[in-house]
Amino acid sequence: MRRTPLELAAIATAAVPGLAPTATAYSPDDDADFDSAMLLDAEGKRWRVRSPRHPEASTRLETEFMVLRAFAPAIRAELPFHVPTIAGTVRQGALTTFVYAHLQGAMLSIEEISAGTPALAREVGAALAAIHDLPLTLVTNADLPSYSANEFRQRKLNELDQAATTGKIPATLLRRWEHALEDVALWRFNTSVVHGDLHEDNLMVQDDAVTAVTGWTDLRIGDPADDFAWLVASNESSFVQAVLSHYTQARRETPDNHLLRRAALLAEFALAQYLVKAMAAGHQSMTAEAESMLQTLANDIEEQARRDAAAQAAENEAAAHDLAVAAASQPAVSVVAIPDVGPAVSVAAIPPAAEPAGATQVGSSNEEGEPDGTDDGNVEALDNGDESDAGTPADHDETSTAAINVVTVTPLHSVDRS
Repeated sequence: MRRTPLELAAIATAAVPGLAPTATAYSPDDDADFDSAMLLDAEGKRWRVRSPRHPEASTRLETEFMVLRAFAPAIRAELPFHVPTIAGTVRQGALTTFVYAHLQGAMLSIEEISAGTPALAREVGAALAAIHDLPLTLVTNADLPSYSANEFRQRKLNELDQAATTGKIPATLLRRWEHALEDVALWRFNTSVVHGDLHEDNLMVQDDAVTAVTGWTDLRIGDPADDFAWLVASNESSFVQAVLSHYTQARRETPDNHLLRRAALLAEFALAQYLVKAMAAGHQSMTAEAESMLQTLANDIEEQARRDAAAQAAENEAAAHDLAVAAASQPAVSVVAIPDVGPAVSVAAIPPAAEPAGATQVGSSNEEGEPDGTDDGNVEALDNGDESDAGTPADHDETSTAAINVVTVTPLHSVDRS
């Protein structure tokens, strides 16, 4: 049963002795888990009351209480925003209601934030960077959940299997999410401290500055893309890119290239988680709302796929048309036979050249088979022949194909050499 702001004001007076509310108002929150209200006292101070609606939500508030106590003064001093301070608690059966001291600023809608100035984009980026640069010991010392990149991906696979068993997830979304979760490269990232429940209702804004961050019930070590999902869902790409740019500049380490892609996937998958939670709680209206949002998302994805296919087909057709036009503009090329020109060339064997008269082979032998000792005379005859030719114009160049006599050199006997 939902509690009204007046009922929450009465509970707050029991949690904070001396508190005397003079006005109450509804405070945005996760309606499935909490009843919340803003209180104004006689001194003009503001207070926030959060009352859990079931034991699991109460456990989350108690976890936040432990987290806020872990924010030592030194850590708080380094943050560019304030974190809540718990003023008092009151236990009612198995549930514990918490009262928080007022924080400056106001809650803006996602439309108001995404339509904000560049200064606000810088503030949101710096706030996200400060959260993700918190020391890991803040989580581990409090014994809060810690997931590696692969463990985080496996956790999402398990949640997808659970959502699929409801039979209410459109097939288009199931295929889309399965393919994304099977893409191992998409899930390679460095883990960090993450808020875990960051959205517009947990940001306090004043004069384009993020004055406070609330809702620390799901602090853990995991995927930094978790804290971008709410922002990506706004579909204001220019604002998201501006936030990411300032976030990258403020982080101590460079974020991975797939951060926004995972954030978009997690924003879609949040609808499936909402459906599972609504069905587990037996909320018929919430279940119907979740089914409607999932079907709308599936229709949007299918329509986008059709537009992309049509655009690709048009692009291919335009490219083919350009090629056809380019081919038509080229001059025609004709191939004709080249007529024979000049006399035909015949190739005939060149006969061996006749030996000049009186020529004597080098190394010729006498009738007895012995060398005739006329080597000097032969050399002289060859030299004379060369001289006679020198004064005669050459009928051919030096590459003459005249037959070349093979000269046989007869080795001298040892007796002759002596």
